[in-house]
Amino acid sequence: MGHRIPEETIEAIRRSIDIVDVIGEYVQLKKQGRNYFGLCPFHGEKTPSFSVSPEKQIFHCFGCGAGGNAFTFLMDIEGIPFVEAAKRLAAKAGIDLSAYQLNIHGHDDGKTGEAKAMTEAHALLKRFYHHLLVYTKEGQAALDSLQARGWTKETIDRFEIGYAPDAPDAAAKLLESHSFSLPMMEKAGLVTKKEDGRYVDRFRNRIMFPIHDHRGETVGFSGRLLGDGQPKYVNSPETPIFRKGMLLYHFHEARVPIRKRQEALLVEGFADVISAVQVGIDYAVATMGTSLTEEQARILRRHAETVTICYDGDSAGTEAAWRAAEQLSALGCRVKVASIPNGLDPDEYIRVHGKERFAGEIAAAQPLMAFKMTHLRRGKNLQHEGDRLRYIEEVLREIGKLPSPVEKDYYVRQLAEEFSLSLSALNEQLSRCERETSMPRKTAAGGKVSRPTLAKKLLPAFHNAERLLLAHMMRSRDVALLVQERVGGRFNIEEHRALAAYIYAFYEEGHEADLGALMFRLPGELQPLASELSLLLVADEVSEQELADYMKHVLNHPKWLMLKEKEQEKTEAERRKDFLTAARIAKEMIEMKKMLSSS
Repeated sequence: MGHRIPEETIEAIRRSIDIVDVIGEYVQLKKQGRNYFGLCPFHGEKTPSFSVSPEKQIFHCFGCGAGGNAFTFLMDIEGIPFVEAAKRLAAKAGIDLSAYQLNIHGHDDGKTGEAKAMTEAHALLKRFYHHLLVYTKEGQAALDSLQARGWTKETIDRFEIGYAPDAPDAAAKLLESHSFSLPMMEKAGLVTKKEDGRYVDRFRNRIMFPIHDHRGETVGFSGRLLGDGQPKYVNSPETPIFRKGMLLYHFHEARVPIRKRQEALLVEGFADVISAVQVGIDYAVATMGTSLTEEQARILRRHAETVTICYDGDSAGTEAAWRAAEQLSALGCRVKVASIPNGLDPDEYIRVHGKERFAGEIAAAQPLMAFKMTHLRRGKNLQHEGDRLRYIEEVLREIGKLPSPVEKDYYVRQLAEEFSLSLSALNEQLSRCERETSMPRKTAAGGKVSRPTLAKKLLPAFHNAERLLLAHMMRSRDVALLVQERVGGRFNIEEHRALAAYIYAFYEEGHEADLGALMFRLPGELQPLASELSLLLVADEVSEQELADYMKHVLNHPKWLMLKEKEQEKTEAERRKDFLTAARIAKEMIEMKKMLSSS
């Protein structure tokens, strides 16, 4: 068996997969012209600047500079090594890599040995707990309680729900019998160490809900106590493989339905997701009982245009829905809020009222502004003048945050009609609210109004010339050979010099112009530059005169730098009153300028 994948096999994988399909599993892409665009998964943004070229089989973000091919995208997004990315893409392409010994180090999945052991231990316990629940008398009471709440055997199997026995060290003994280090298992949150040195199970007499990462691997558990007692829930702690704020429950299964619908249903708990999925809402995910984090919000935004929030119907759930809606809206999501009546959570509502009523509540979800207006009415007597004026002012403040002028006008007119107020008065108050809201962002220290700075400065002529030369070189073997002959390694910017060297070598190996193949030969630090330059809008055909102009800028730049140095030397000589030296330098400068103008 070989210990590495041959280059021709890598090339076959590359030619067999479509980068749009690969990235489309992680990023919502829309076609614009010849390329696809979406929100960059590597940094937060509201406006899509992430471009994928099906023609060149590359991606590039114009916001953060990330770029590369399908292999590097998987490596970056999943944090995996090249071999694992190649294995996943080969599986998509139907290419068999079994002839190659790719796991000789025992962790070809990109994890450290410790992390791999932890995920394997979680997978073992997941199977153990599920078996106890479904196939043993010991788990019968737990199984009966789950079925009593309406969950079918199919649902229990689908979510791999299990039962942790009421024994002190059943899991610890199982793990130890499979050669897992118990100190490491303590670090993984599966066992705890007693004062006498014994290791005991973290989860006992609990219905077990496995928690998966976004790749589908089990990385944690949530255990609900069977019967009375406290605490009702025991959850896995933060571990090297489990970061609660970075994951959404059920996302590994819901990602595809979310992308197809361009909508996610966001709920608070495991039971809410499980009941929603059982009644056919397979695009439901949960924050696992905690507030929505920024990373979770970004994950949702990358995959869905619309997020419908359906939290518990009590006051705490409503407040949490407001906060989550604000976060998602700020990232550019279209947010709707489904209000569950009678203080029920989604799981309870489905059990009490059934599938059709719940589906109706989701379908009737309010737009975010309408939800806010309903929420702001709570606790106010709108027949009372003071409460009415306070409500109008609070609503106007929220209207002022809306990005759409049409939405603003719609809700201002709604206020005017409901309270018999003039549009001019409301719009004047709205403008005042908007000024007050924007003031802190516009005013800098010292009371001066800060001004936005340009994200990118205009590049010098030589810098632009080098970029354009490299862009043409990647597209044409003939151009590259011409530049190699006349410029060689005399690019002025080190990164450009390095990329040019790789381009020269690529063509010297006998390859024709092929950006995808070139990308494989570039080190990771050069791939973003190459992907960016490949997307420059340059003509397919470039004239010799245009190329000559670019090369002239590149080659003359060092001479212009020397001229500046001479100018400084002349100024220094004049300061010292050494006029003879100053005159000599001035003469040299005249000759240099003549040479530059004639070259």
